[in-house]
Amino acid sequence: MKTITFITGTRADYGKIKSLILELQKKKNKFKTNLIITGMHNIRKYGYTIDEINKDKIRNCYSFNNQSKNATMDIILANTIKGINKFLLNNHTDLIVVHGDRVESLAGAITGCLNNIKVAHIEGGEISGTVDEILRHSISKLSHLHFVTNKIAKQRLLQMGEKKKNIFSIGSPDVDLILKKNLPNISKVKRRYNILFGNYAIFIFHPVTTELKKIKYQIQTFLNLIVKSKFNYIILLPNNDLGSKIILEKIFLLKKRKFSNIKILPSMRFEYYLTLLKNSNFIMGNSSSGIMEAPYYGVPTIDFGSRQKNRAKLSSVISLNDFSKLNNLINKFKQKKHKYKPLRYFGTGNSQKKFLSILNQKRIWSIKNQKQFIQLNFKKF
Repeated sequence: MKTITFITGTRADYGKIKSLILELQKKKNKFKTNLIITGMHNIRKYGYTIDEINKDKIRNCYSFNNQSKNATMDIILANTIKGINKFLLNNHTDLIVVHGDRVESLAGAITGCLNNIKVAHIEGGEISGTVDEILRHSISKLSHLHFVTNKIAKQRLLQMGEKKKNIFSIGSPDVDLILKKNLPNISKVKRRYNILFGNYAIFIFHPVTTELKKIKYQIQTFLNLIVKSKFNYIILLPNNDLGSKIILEKIFLLKKRKFSNIKILPSMRFEYYLTLLKNSNFIMGNSSSGIMEAPYYGVPTIDFGSRQKNRAKLSSVISLNDFSKLNNLINKFKQKKHKYKPLRYFGTGNSQKKFLSILNQKRIWSIKNQKQFIQLNFKKF
């Protein structure tokens, strides 16, 4: 039996690894799964989403707080390494599984690497254009196994000197949920979250840590346009990266004004969020959800700024770097629902089965923990 430890720090990365954990839990004779829960999951103002994880009946969960007052991302990284190390000292682990580009994932990869434990990285090889991209590539270099969403991501990892036979294209695991036929219906979602209006847009705006001086102006301009548009909006709170305090302050000031057409939620259960997204007029802001999930439903995305700058260029995604055209786009999409042709750039589903099949290979467990850089055959200069 192999023991696999997953790490989650946000609602977003949990949505990506949930189906993988549940699939492995079915194979009790082959795998034992652990889940380390930290980061935003344990913070009340971000929705205390550990409650949502508990509802999924994930076994062998271990929770700790990696946050401290006014802590910067480097301190959070250090706190997370300490917390993961404490767990590993008392719990045997054959493989650590991390996702994406978060500080918690970097901590998991560092701890695994320095404790001679194999590390698997979900969704490596993606690019964006912010500090997140740097973290993502760092995690990839610390990892032994790579589960990517597409061929281009695989090529990037090869360019980074990763071994071809250890890179597997399984698609994004959240596509398993995106394409799920038994998602809750929109009426159930609206009842659960007390959403009283019909047509609506979703707004999610995260901080870009390398552009802190711009955040105050950007979030205030967005919120002014939202109020001016007189359309219905569901605003979800940002992640807890450096700069989130500025965004939260502006959103909470808006909340005090009690607009009947604006619903502010700290977080949502992922399946309920997908139904909300699927039935929205458009999604606006700078969330990766507008790039990765919305196109599967043909929902228009108004993506602003540099956070998703170099992600997949898809027909349903309209990228802006200034606010001059934003009002016209809002007016266009609020009039009626514009549905684009659904695109499946990040996989076609069934990732959990592909993931399980790979972990069932004996070769995987004999991979040496000491990595070697794979040199590409460059032409002579």
